[in-house]
Amino acid sequence: MKVAIIGGGWAGMAAAVQLAQDGHEPSIFEASRHLGGRARALELPGPLQADNGQHILIGAYTESLRLMRAVGVRESDGLLRQPLAMRYADGSGLIFPHLAAPLDALVGIARASGWTLGERLALLARALRWRVQGFRCAPTATVADLCQGLPRRLLDEFMEPLCVSALNLPAAQACGSVFLRVLQDALFAGSGGSHFLVPRVSLGELFPLPAAQWLQARGQAVHTASRVQQLVPLGRQWSVQPTAAAAEPPRFDAVLLACPPQEAARLALAAAQDERLPARDGVHYQRWAQTAQALEHTAIATVYARTPSRLPSQRPWLALRPAHDRPAQFVFDRGQLHSHDPAQQGLMAFVVSDCRTDRETLQPQVLQQAGEQLGWQDLEPVQTVIEKRATFACTPSVQRPGMELGHGLWACGDYVDGPYPATLEGAVRSGTQAARQLTGSR
Repeated sequence: MKVAIIGGGWAGMAAAVQLAQDGHEPSIFEASRHLGGRARALELPGPLQADNGQHILIGAYTESLRLMRAVGVRESDGLLRQPLAMRYADGSGLIFPHLAAPLDALVGIARASGWTLGERLALLARALRWRVQGFRCAPTATVADLCQGLPRRLLDEFMEPLCVSALNLPAAQACGSVFLRVLQDALFAGSGGSHFLVPRVSLGELFPLPAAQWLQARGQAVHTASRVQQLVPLGRQWSVQPTAAAAEPPRFDAVLLACPPQEAARLALAAAQDERLPARDGVHYQRWAQTAQALEHTAIATVYARTPSRLPSQRPWLALRPAHDRPAQFVFDRGQLHSHDPAQQGLMAFVVSDCRTDRETLQPQVLQQAGEQLGWQDLEPVQTVIEKRATFACTPSVQRPGMELGHGLWACGDYVDGPYPATLEGAVRSGTQAARQLTGSR
């Protein structure tokens, strides 16, 4: 099959690789000049290359790791793998040991520093209860509902930062069933699932760029700076009309919308109005577009700052204690992560999930927080990046659009209906699943 993929983010690139592996012919059309979507490399002042946000993967992201290997990325080169660690500057918090799952979680919680015996037992008991219940809960439950009755310190120093990192929402608003799915895969699905995997190269080099090179080496087309203006139904095929219209636009057997939901909705609504669409009884373009457009989104900010100091720990990241005007949850030492790059030495990335303030307010708050919690008074701001539509709001009531729109039009992305929140793994799994389903439907 010839398949047009609209969007060169992680979902679109994953779908293209899967299609090529299965013997089909994908063609990617990416509107911007850079691949990667909301997880891409970014030029900072200096000049200095960082990312549009400091991302982190976990060992349970098996589909992402599989595709990285498929396109020639070795994990040891692209990612730093360490056991789950949520340690604070004062040494409190927990670090999982190098043990098989779920022993690593059980021993890590039992040895947590700064928690009382009662607090550690309470968390162990709650984790075991979730496992006995099959990591299932009522569809209306929030993460706060799941944690009801746990000691306040556990909520503040473990459950809340874990929730906001995974779902980009506070526990009182985040979907409990999706949170439990992530916990199940991380803590009980297999050895190494809970490990933190932090990029040691740019996000572009981690997957999208090697994927593009892998595809092009096999004769597949990857078009950048090529925004698709219109999808034209022609019998059982589709014509894709990009910005620079070709004399005779290519035809495809299927189209996969791997672009942001608002752009996907625009294309779907325009296709729904096309008089040449023959299968009107079998499509639901308008309903799909309405669902996609109704999604609410939340922001993630990364404050990049430079200091001659090092983290008060040998670890390349530390947890922070956020408050109303001290918003960062984690700080990453990019000098440790990118030890091969002299320009990264002393560069710190402060992550603010569920960011609800503007850049001018946020940056001095984070610098003040670093001074108070890390003892750094010499931080020099480099740049603050706010990805305003970083994730959809994964609440218990959220309705996510489906994968199949009808008549050879499909969609994939971290916002499309699935078991995962808006993560890199959610995007990749959606892409590979869509690739398999759309080719199997013919």
